[in-house]
Amino acid sequence: MGGFSLEGRTALVTGGSRGIGGAIVELFAAHGAKVALCHLGDAAGAAELGERLRARGLAVAAIECDVASEQAVAAMTDWARAQLGHVDILVNCAGIGGDKAFADLTLAEWDRMIGVHLRGTFLVTHALFPEMVRRGWGRVINIASQLAYKGAPGLVHYCAAKAGIVGFTRALAYEGAPHGVTVNAIAPGPVETELLRGLSEEWRAMKQAQLPIGRFGNVDEIAPTALLLASPEGSFYVGQTLSPNGGDVMV
Repeated sequence: MGGFSLEGRTALVTGGSRGIGGAIVELFAAHGAKVALCHLGDAAGAAELGERLRARGLAVAAIECDVASEQAVAAMTDWARAQLGHVDILVNCAGIGGDKAFADLTLAEWDRMIGVHLRGTFLVTHALFPEMVRRGWGRVINIASQLAYKGAPGLVHYCAAKAGIVGFTRALAYEGAPHGVTVNAIAPGPVETELLRGLSEEWRAMKQAQLPIGRFGNVDEIAPTALLLASPEGSFYVGQTLSPNGGDVMV
């Protein structure tokens, strides 16, 4: 297995049935973690991921959860504790997409985007962070986006939500680090997932033309960053946002 071992650790990945979350689930399980995931309306994807892991002698527990719902998150985190005993590593990866000009954006669309990304990150972390502090060890990894820094036309609601996650990460890192709990984020560039494929062809063409690398990324190019942050080798990262983004943002 080499370095970056997660042996003896437990992990919960929200939005973990496919895309970046699914790749993180597979990588964490392959490196020794006991993993649970939640999804929303993707039982088929969760089942397919479970089958792939079982074929490798690995396993994952899955449950449906809308992370924007306080009641649903309470039930899901109780379930995760029952499955795992406790949660050492939390990856907040649940997300939605969709592009629309700001003038046409409805309040309901704004609220849903903020609800899933930023409120969801708060709710799940709020349920599990105090236990990590009491145990003296934990990892919180939040999935943001390079668009938190760069912005993009048609994605005001998405960019605002992701920028909020970056700020959330930096602030909470101060509270966690003295107790052995690191809080960091990953801000991927555009990656071939259903979220990206759900955007308009015009937006995709515009975005690809901006990338120095000349292509979109794939999920297996993002998941190793989460493994680093979750592993002992990543213990000196505190309040950081790492950005595998194909050169879209260089900081």
